[in-house]
Amino acid sequence: MDLLRFSTAGSVDDGKSTLIGRLLFDTKAIFEDQLDAVRRASRNPEAGAVDLSLLTDGLKAEREQGITIDVAYRYFATPRRKFIIADTPGHEQYTRNMATGASTAELAVILVDARHGVLVQSRRHTTIAHLLGIPHLVVAVNKMDLVGYDQGTFEAIRQDFESFAGRLGASGLTFIPLSALAGDNVATRSEAMPWYRGPTLLEHLETVEVGRALGQGPLRLPVQLVLRPNQDFRGFAGQLAAGVVRPGDEVMALPSGRRSRVRRIHAFGGDLPEARAPQSVTLVLEDEIDVSRGDLLAAASAPPEISRDLDADLVWMDQAPLDTSRPYLVRHTTRAVRGRVEEVLWRTDVNTLDPVPARALGLNEIGRVRLSTAQPLCADPYADNRTTGAFVLVDLETNHTVAAGMVRTARPVTGSEALVPGGRVDRAAREASHGHRAAAVWFAGLSGTGKADLARALEARLFRQGVNAYVVDAERLGLGASPELDRLADQAALAAGLLVDAGVLALFSLPGMRAAERDRVRAAAGPRRFLQVHIDTPAELTSPHGLGRVTRAETLEPPPQETYEPPADAALTLPLHRMGLDEAVERVVALLAREGLLKGAAYLDGGGI
Repeated sequence: MDLLRFSTAGSVDDGKSTLIGRLLFDTKAIFEDQLDAVRRASRNPEAGAVDLSLLTDGLKAEREQGITIDVAYRYFATPRRKFIIADTPGHEQYTRNMATGASTAELAVILVDARHGVLVQSRRHTTIAHLLGIPHLVVAVNKMDLVGYDQGTFEAIRQDFESFAGRLGASGLTFIPLSALAGDNVATRSEAMPWYRGPTLLEHLETVEVGRALGQGPLRLPVQLVLRPNQDFRGFAGQLAAGVVRPGDEVMALPSGRRSRVRRIHAFGGDLPEARAPQSVTLVLEDEIDVSRGDLLAAASAPPEISRDLDADLVWMDQAPLDTSRPYLVRHTTRAVRGRVEEVLWRTDVNTLDPVPARALGLNEIGRVRLSTAQPLCADPYADNRTTGAFVLVDLETNHTVAAGMVRTARPVTGSEALVPGGRVDRAAREASHGHRAAAVWFAGLSGTGKADLARALEARLFRQGVNAYVVDAERLGLGASPELDRLADQAALAAGLLVDAGVLALFSLPGMRAAERDRVRAAAGPRRFLQVHIDTPAELTSPHGLGRVTRAETLEPPPQETYEPPADAALTLPLHRMGLDEAVERVVALLAREGLLKGAAYLDGGGI
């Protein structure tokens, strides 16, 4: 059985708590002693009337005032599904509690009083639910018994709400007319409204599709804790925020940018063959890399942006208004950094949904802001991931949570901003500044195949596009025309290690080597930062003029014997003697783009970064 988390929303006294109580009562999720306690606490127990709202309104102040103040969670199940309900308050003063209760919901039931129609607080709660990315919205037109179960009243409210939701951009709305007090269309179909042919509320809750989005996105694991019970085990524990992970998957630790592969997935019952969101697991990596609480393990093929500047939607939840002159604590996943709201771009009018110029946000106001942080955050747009795209602001003096935020865009860290903690510039910082990854690309082939021409042409092409590319040949290494093999391998390995660490895309065009010597270069650059391109030109077609072509003035005598072993694991093989230089350059550029070394697919058509 799967699980559906849903919350209520809407204006005060629309019947949210009564509806939840009716659902619990009709699904027989209430024990007899609970029901007896509710009967005794009801306002008119002598008449036999049971106030079902008291099943969730448990605070003394709530029962005295007849309103919901805090979020109440209830659990129940049917033969088809399990449910967790968050009954949230409707009063404007407690909008912050509504946002808290709805933040983890996959469905929101927005109640509208059939007598009053769509009110301001109904619009505000719907706007917040939409900003929170709740995929399913159910508009429950309640208290239909007080308007004589009139279809015209229901249709008028439906039309009004659809007009508002259309401007908001919300889609997939479900409208259900019901009476929570009488039980019409809650768990059983109402005979008083034969004109309604849709599902009851419970039928819809049991059949709506949920739980697919988390497993579909790229891997995200905010690190909650580093586990080191002994010297043989070092794991990174947390709850998967998205995606699926298996042993052998390549992951990137952020914000450092270091890569490794998953060696083990450890859980309470032992090792797992795979894990998927929202499971809580511990990942053990193949390499000893520095990862701490607050870091993020992400899919290496699709990491989030590393950013200190965010545009975000903000729901302000404090009595004191937003102050752009003071810092706040930004809590994002398991990371906490200082930040400042640099600018309020606009405030949203919840009635018209129009942006209104504003310099600050007051209690319960919603707006778009520009936020900067002292240290970089690894953030996805909230529309893509509700965990890595969400944050809260905390007042540093009072320790109160003052706002809930949803990331819209994140500008990547570049240039001098790409400093790791402590001010040390490492390879990840240089890669962020250059806009591409570092690697050693080895052109393997016999002398005279044209690999030097290809490397130079590729260097020029990449340089025009802003890539920090550099050709490494015997001349630049300071070696003669026929260098000694061991010395050549040593010099090439030294150059590969230094250039890759410097964030450079190094292009090696050197005399042929055996696999063992090339492996020394691979080890210096890093196994996953070493690519080989095999120039597959036969020995009889090599030429001192390069490009793998034999001129008429040349003889076809075999060249002197050369120490060379073709690579068995080449990422690309080029018959350079049968293609033009431009075509070969484009083939290599496409390879670099596929391997994730170049940022963006624009390189494939000659564009820039």
